[in-house]
Amino acid sequence: MPLRAWREYADLLEGPAWPGIAALNARRPVGMRERFVAQTRELLGDGLHYEQRIGEHGGIATRENHWHDLFNALVWLRHGGLKRALNARQLAEIARIGPKQRSRAQHALTQFDESGVLVSVRDPALLALWDAHDWLGLFWRERDAWLDGRIQLELFGHALLEQALTPGRLPVGKALVVIGESPSSHPWSSGMPSVDSPPVVITCRDAIRAARVLRDPQELRPLPLAGVPGWHRDHRQEAFFREADCFRPLRPGRRYPAPLHADMRTPSGTG
Repeated sequence: MPLRAWREYADLLEGPAWPGIAALNARRPVGMRERFVAQTRELLGDGLHYEQRIGEHGGIATRENHWHDLFNALVWLRHGGLKRALNARQLAEIARIGPKQRSRAQHALTQFDESGVLVSVRDPALLALWDAHDWLGLFWRERDAWLDGRIQLELFGHALLEQALTPGRLPVGKALVVIGESPSSHPWSSGMPSVDSPPVVITCRDAIRAARVLRDPQELRPLPLAGVPGWHRDHRQEAFFREADCFRPLRPGRRYPAPLHADMRTPSGTG
């Protein structure tokens, strides 16, 4: 993990040849306006900000033979609605302060784009452990919660996928949290493709679009992904959760915002 959960793209990740721009565009879902375009000197000569090129022309500048950009493309293919919501917010900030400066909101949007995870929590006691950085409680004493559906995550950040290529890394996600969602049997949990988005994705997409979240980087909860059962070779050893560098204590005065509440509408596509 987390690459096992992206098995529908195994041919792009494990094939004998690097997937070119045409191969990525061929996997675009029906209705996706954006297209992947090779990031060349000529393309960058248009003078547009990366986000403006996407929002105004639908062109996602993509470096070929580059893992980071390949994973970014895969996230666009699976989570286009979330990507569009982030892009719309970035464009609004560019319009407000110009392309040469970066606001607190832009830093939050970028952090989530690179390292984001969406977490649904049904048991408020788990959220209390997380808020206190009680990693031993969240991942060891309550390890069954990660297996029985009381807490579930969907990885979004493409930098986290890239980090999974390096054995021994202890990646930390930047989480948006949704409380109250029912257990998910969504096909993504087994790496199967789907045209629908589960409620946690719809809820976060709509909250991002409406600027109810990601206004400041401090809103994001850190989540050491190595603690999730099965994500690290030492996950069955209690000492791991006491000693690994990724399980850091809560800083004095650090507080997290209230979680979002699940949108229980019938999923209606990735929008």
